[in-house]
Amino acid sequence: MGTVIFISGVEPPDELALLSHTVARASSAAQALLEAETADVLIVDGRTELAAARSACHTLSQSGETPILLIVAATGLAVLTPEWGFSDFITEGSEPAELDARIRILSRSSTDPDVLTAGPIRVDGAAYSASVNGEPLDLTYTEFELLRYLMQHPGRVLSRETLVSQVWGYDYYGGTRTVDVHVRRLRAKLGQYDSYIGTVRNVGYRFASSRESNRAG
Repeated sequence: MGTVIFISGVEPPDELALLSHTVARASSAAQALLEAETADVLIVDGRTELAAARSACHTLSQSGETPILLIVAATGLAVLTPEWGFSDFITEGSEPAELDARIRILSRSSTDPDVLTAGPIRVDGAAYSASVNGEPLDLTYTEFELLRYLMQHPGRVLSRETLVSQVWGYDYYGGTRTVDVHVRRLRAKLGQYDSYIGTVRNVGYRFASSRESNRAG
């Protein structure tokens, strides 16, 4: 359980009220900054006022280190860019378990932020190792970074363009088809657990959400 500050002029979404986290309210980014040190995560409401949400994210990211979670309507996804300054985002109407997972991942109270787990799959960023059911996976550098990035964003659909920019780097000009090649190799190494990486037709890939991982595990 952590402490979050919800930044908006309206009530928090029902999904947030269902969770065990302590929720404080702030009507503006300026007000949130006054209490940011006491919070594990800052949640910016971008469900209706995208321009205001962008300004809030930028202000918060420039003024502190507390992780920022942006809640946005599905219709607003197309305008999101890394320049906004948020740490992660989630779409309006997502299940409470998904919202809870995003908050816990971002929370500074996480016991070990370098370790990611999903069912039998485990990635240790500090040790630069990955395993399935305790058995080490023989991954290349890029395969490891791809798996780690996918696991850091459970349940989210990630386009090939996003994966190229975040895993290969913005200066990579080899095209997005390389993503398909690496995902295919990664799935082969995951064996019977290859279904944790789902394909979203004509878009990209999606790693199993926390609820799906728990059910499969």
